Amino acid sequence: MRTYRDEAVVLRTWKLGEADRIISLFTREHGKVRAVAKGIRRTGSKFGSRLEPFGHVDVQLAEGRGTLVTVTQAESLHPPLLGADYERFCAAQVLVEAADRLVAEDGVPSVPQYRLLLGGLLALDRGELPLAAVVDSYLLRGLASAGWAAMTDACVSCGTTEQLRWFSPQLGGAVCPVCRPPASASASPELLSLLGALLAGQWEVIRKAGPPLRNRAHGVVAAYATWHLDRSLRSLPFLGAS
Repeated sequence: MRTYRDEAVVLRTWKLGEADRIISLFTREHGKVRAVAKGIRRTGSKFGSRLEPFGHVDVQLAEGRGTLVTVTQAESLHPPLLGADYERFCAAQVLVEAADRLVAEDGVPSVPQYRLLLGGLLALDRGELPLAAVVDSYLLRGLASAGWAAMTDACVSCGTTEQLRWFSPQLGGAVCPVCRPPASASASPELLSLLGALLAGQWEVIRKAGPPLRNRAHGVVAAYATWHLDRSLRSLPFLGAS
């Protein structure tokens, strides 16, 4: 039975039998992995609370005959504390749900997506930045890493930088009046600038934006993510205003 070690973020868990759980892990070197943690629901389990959602862990996994691997060791690198606060829990849930969608295939390494997810969860844990803005930045950067980078400084259709007053989720960014398709969202220069800052992770710019503008950006990012992920994120409506 081959074993290997990796660091991972816990995405989801499911009950299995009377005492076990299936753990969905996003590992750094092996992509998404589903593993069985045997006896984890028993009092005195050697895994304790280390394999809870949002936790950052160092795990040893053993391959078996089926598609599931088995967790043989787990050490916490960053404790899963986000579940203790409702607002941060909701924000973290959006991140792990989106990561699960962005990396659709199991067993395929995606280090950039892993780094983005871990960075987003650690930012939520520190609590120094607006939660909705952390989520919006993660979604835009995660989608960009997956090949859907939003264009905010030129018309995504014709390339002009003049009269950018709309944002089209289906086309992938800012559009001018000539290229604007139906159902485009109105977008002021300030909104497009904020979207660009969220995409680039320019937190000084983001902090200076007032809540109304950040809330407007949040709505645009939600529509953009919904379009490119093919369906809405179920956890996103539970996230409070920025």
